[in-house]
Amino acid sequence: MSGIIGKKVGMTSIFDAEGKNIPCTVIEAGPCVVTQLRTSEIDGYTAIQLAFDDKKEKNTSGPLKGHFEKAKTTPKRKLVEFKTFVDVKSLGDTVTVEIFAEGDFVDVVGTSKGKGFQGVVKRHGFAGVGGQTHGQHNRLRAPGSLGASSWPSKVFKGIRMAGRMGGDRVKVQNLQVMKVYAEQNLLVVSGSIPGAKGSYVIVDK
Repeated sequence: MSGIIGKKVGMTSIFDAEGKNIPCTVIEAGPCVVTQLRTSEIDGYTAIQLAFDDKKEKNTSGPLKGHFEKAKTTPKRKLVEFKTFVDVKSLGDTVTVEIFAEGDFVDVVGTSKGKGFQGVVKRHGFAGVGGQTHGQHNRLRAPGSLGASSWPSKVFKGIRMAGRMGGDRVKVQNLQVMKVYAEQNLLVVSGSIPGAKGSYVIVDK
């Protein structure tokens, strides 16, 4: 199993062989640099750390500067570890979008868009309380009764209520790779992926 770090560019659509219009997402994937090799002897597990997206040196802390200098690369913004990697890499090697081929199925991990504080209708799909008649002039999007009766006389933890929505780690599985543009470091996958334009995503093969 291999993977790469990328950045969501936006959505488009392409036509397949049967002429069907398929919505797709464009991802700027890599190039990523191998910045650390975890070993079971030293770290207790094996993994490969990849780094993506250049960062100004003045905005990088001293320890991280030394970390990137060991790999003979410039400072990077995003670091991700992959515990299983098909091709064994060495420190300083580059991983490109060419590890994927058209027809492959991938899993994409990203951070969903933050919606802020939302009510129960938007957050959980509640229907609201009845219609506009019988004096319910301000109850259309209210949650309604939440607590139990005289026992236990409280609202249980975990009850669906209003609150902060979005900004969660979300994985979308089994998206098909439609196109690979190695020269532009672009990956086109079917369907939508979590996150706003320009947000970081992890693509697992």
